[in-house]
Amino acid sequence: MPEMCGEIPNVIEESIFDVKEGILMAQSSIVNIGNAPQLPAYLAQPEGKGPFPAVVVIFEAFGLNENIKDITRRFAEAGYVALAPDLYYTEKERVVAYGQMEKVFALANTLPDDRAMADMGRALQYLKQQSKVKGNAIGVTGFCMGGRLAFLTACVHAADIAAAVPFYGGSIGGKGRFSGQTLAPLDLADKIRCPLIVNYGEKDAFIPMDEVRKVEARLKELGKQAEVTVYPGADHGYMCTDRASYHAAAAKDSWEKMIAFFGKHLR
Repeated sequence: MPEMCGEIPNVIEESIFDVKEGILMAQSSIVNIGNAPQLPAYLAQPEGKGPFPAVVVIFEAFGLNENIKDITRRFAEAGYVALAPDLYYTEKERVVAYGQMEKVFALANTLPDDRAMADMGRALQYLKQQSKVKGNAIGVTGFCMGGRLAFLTACVHAADIAAAVPFYGGSIGGKGRFSGQTLAPLDLADKIRCPLIVNYGEKDAFIPMDEVRKVEARLKELGKQAEVTVYPGADHGYMCTDRASYHAAAAKDSWEKMIAFFGKHLR
């Protein structure tokens, strides 16, 4: 893994306040992390001085779009400092519309595992340096490609992750789909220290059920505190309200269980 470069003061480029029923719920902003090349990230945090637990949110292969920003704000409204790093920061076009699969594959192929993990290290260090964050209470979640990276983060940055909830992460237990996916997450699973909930959809054509059971069996073999959940009738991307595969019941149950899970383990 590349060494993490030294940190410099983070620059807030933009501030946005979310208001619900006249009450300020959370503040969101764009921050730049570290030395050049800086890592941009979308930050949402609750009102108050804290310190609060924190969650890193890793995007789908489509990039840091409005859906991921909305999920990040929802975490802040639930009492977490939430950070969504823009791991595609090296590219000119960093967000691809749903359905443009040729473009999304090309974009995802630009993100190598080693750089992603180095940048996740920068994101975690940023959170640990914030006075509003409980440095020993940081979790990670992610969706699609980000689900795989969330699992991988729990392996590579095990000392910094207190709980992890990956969603339909492909290639956790098999060969990488994209050219930069050179690490085998399941081969590194022995390094995991935190409890996990690993979520899948029953109808996900991208992730064979054999792979799901392989992940479940390996985590059990290693004695990890892990729950593998398969939602009946749910497809890949079931958490995303902007996708045709959105599954309201599975999304609601997943969110509620994740918030309760983080509430228990991020103290």
